[in-house]
Amino acid sequence: MTTLMEVARRAGVSIASASRALNGESASPRTVELVERAARELAYVPDARARGLKRGSTGQLAFGVADVGNHVYVEMMRAVEATVGTAGYRVLISSVGSTVETEVALLRSLASGYVDGLVISPLRVDDELLAELAQLRVPVVVVGLLPHPGGFDNVRANSAAGVALAVEHLLVTGRERIGFVNGPEDTTPGRVRGEAFTDACRRSGMDEHRVVAADFTFAAGLDAARELLDRPGAGGAPLDAVVAANDLIAAGVYHAAAERGLRIGTDLAVVGMDDSALAAQLLPTLTSVDLGAADRGRHAAELLLARLREPGRPAQAVVVEPTLVVRSSTAPSQEAGDPS
Repeated sequence: MTTLMEVARRAGVSIASASRALNGESASPRTVELVERAARELAYVPDARARGLKRGSTGQLAFGVADVGNHVYVEMMRAVEATVGTAGYRVLISSVGSTVETEVALLRSLASGYVDGLVISPLRVDDELLAELAQLRVPVVVVGLLPHPGGFDNVRANSAAGVALAVEHLLVTGRERIGFVNGPEDTTPGRVRGEAFTDACRRSGMDEHRVVAADFTFAAGLDAARELLDRPGAGGAPLDAVVAANDLIAAGVYHAAAERGLRIGTDLAVVGMDDSALAAQLLPTLTSVDLGAADRGRHAAELLLARLREPGRPAQAVVVEPTLVVRSSTAPSQEAGDPS
């Protein structure tokens, strides 16, 4: 790797002059011209970490998510990048997986000083993770429900209200035997959505039909949906509707229904959660609860920028309320029908 010393030697100036020229500091136009030409000829790439240590800032922020391929996290990432980009920051994306151990590993790696701040959206939160967050030397914003709010800037969706919206919508459309395919209930979203479905069943007087998928993925959703659809509903009748904990699981419900000759929107209504791009791509299109992924990303980025400007400000919490986006998967049979 070419060094600043080599650039200075090629340009015929001192190392200090070369450094000033490359960093936009005080230097004559002729010196800047010579140094920039030498840097191009030698393909010199500045050491971002060294520059950051000198300036006390790296110009980089980290965003840690469970799955970089999930549509929801992609929407959040785009919103974070767009918001912090206006302040001159770059975003480094890290997939932290679904375990506390991988989440903690990311936090500990930040001690190396590569970023100025962090937005993290953990699936699982325990005391170990909270302790690591508290020890960070850079500002952090947590996206998701925290067991002990108040210590960190926090943005979360009201997913419990989202589950209630889904169930209420299905009841209004005449569905009576509603099942739920949840994600792992030892995760924060799984626990909250499972409790919300139980509450909705209790309020409406429905029997509770629920299965738990091994993950918030299509494959896990398919396996769980097969189990759910093979169970009888109230009075032995089949289920006429399913709420899925996210849109990927809902796609699994679609496939399990097709295997059993069930028509989505006619024989079986389906509601997903997240209203990701996938919802409009499925056939019939999927009714889904919009949990405001882009809004959560934007709010998180704004809180992080505010914390960088004012480190001593009180921690703030933002709750993004859900909305229901109705599509063909819960429409009357003459509107939905068989896409084939």
